[in-house]
Amino acid sequence: MPRIYLSPSTQEFNPYVGGGNEEFYMNKIADEMVPYLVASGIQFTRNTPDMTAASSIAASNAGNYDVHLALHSNAAAGANAGKIRGAEVYYYPTSTSGMRLAQIIAENLQLIYPLPDKVRTIPTTSLGEVRRVRAPGVLIEFAYHDNPEDAAWIRENTATIARNVVLSLTEYFGIPFNMPQQILPATIVTPLGGNVNMRYAPSLQASVIAQVPNGAEITVYNQQPEWVVAGYGDKVGYINSAFVSF
Repeated sequence: MPRIYLSPSTQEFNPYVGGGNEEFYMNKIADEMVPYLVASGIQFTRNTPDMTAASSIAASNAGNYDVHLALHSNAAAGANAGKIRGAEVYYYPTSTSGMRLAQIIAENLQLIYPLPDKVRTIPTTSLGEVRRVRAPGVLIEFAYHDNPEDAAWIRENTATIARNVVLSLTEYFGIPFNMPQQILPATIVTPLGGNVNMRYAPSLQASVIAQVPNGAEITVYNQQPEWVVAGYGDKVGYINSAFVSF
């Protein structure tokens, strides 16, 4: 299944109008993304608040990720301070994958941001978490935290924003978006004692990413009528529910 490096801002020195700071609210959004990521079968590694942009880039480049996703909020300088609103999604100009993900994220943000005409994608070569990462990199500036309306929008809608971003990731990866459910232990049971295929998506035509032996213990993150999203070892994918015993 897809693997992402999730990099919420570590900039605690950027205050929000009305209280809080960029690091706090971006990590809150990341926290609220986690149940949706797990339920949808997207594996992730996440930076920590004591890291920097540079160390987050290094950690991302040390792994094998399909996307590097940075979460930020914005502020205007000089005479424009507190006067600008909008959401901006940055990508590297020569990255077709980064551009496609940025466009999907922007289109979905337009559905929840109060001023959809102010949501835009921007190519950039200056942002390290877009320019210096090996994986396709996208950096989201959700809104302007020095603007009272934008700061309030982020503060009051972190759960909605989190769900929206994971929805965009599932659309980009071509997998279903699943709502969080209770995580349960289970066992693989096959009539003839053979292996069961773990697949990228809930379809017999989807690629096989692992084979799980009879009697293996798995962790089920989401249940659908005919499939489950399950973890086995370091793999996460879809297994036919006919072979899963709770």
